[in-house]
Amino acid sequence: QVQFVESGGGLVQFGGSLRLACAASGFKISAYAMSWHRQAPGKERELVAVITSTDGSTNYADSVKGRFTISRDNAKNTVYLQMISLKPEDAAVYYCNAEIQYGRAWVAAWESWGPGNQVTVSS
Repeated sequence: QVQFVESGGGLVQFGGSLRLACAASGFKISAYAMSWHRQAPGKERELVAVITSTDGSTNYADSVKGRFTISRDNAKNTVYLQMISLKPEDAAVYYCNAEIQYGRAWVAAWESWGPGNQVTVSS
């Protein structure tokens, strides 16, 4: 059974930093590209960052480029998201998943999502 457990979120001031972790189980992340998504109240879930399984190359949403860094530790079956210079618009529940690439598009590999982790940024 595939499971994701996100951690590391919380309340941070404008301009602050947080590091999220996502522990995956039920599959080996080494075989997949991995991702972070976020969902703010009243908005659809959006893809924030992807890291490939082959060469570790990364892709980011324009809104977080230069501020967020995705990384992976295959030995720990864990994915991380380092966030700096946080803004109020970064406030959301953050989720991780594996990703499959179809052409230039990324699609979440698993239908099941973890509980997510709340990030709140005070202005």
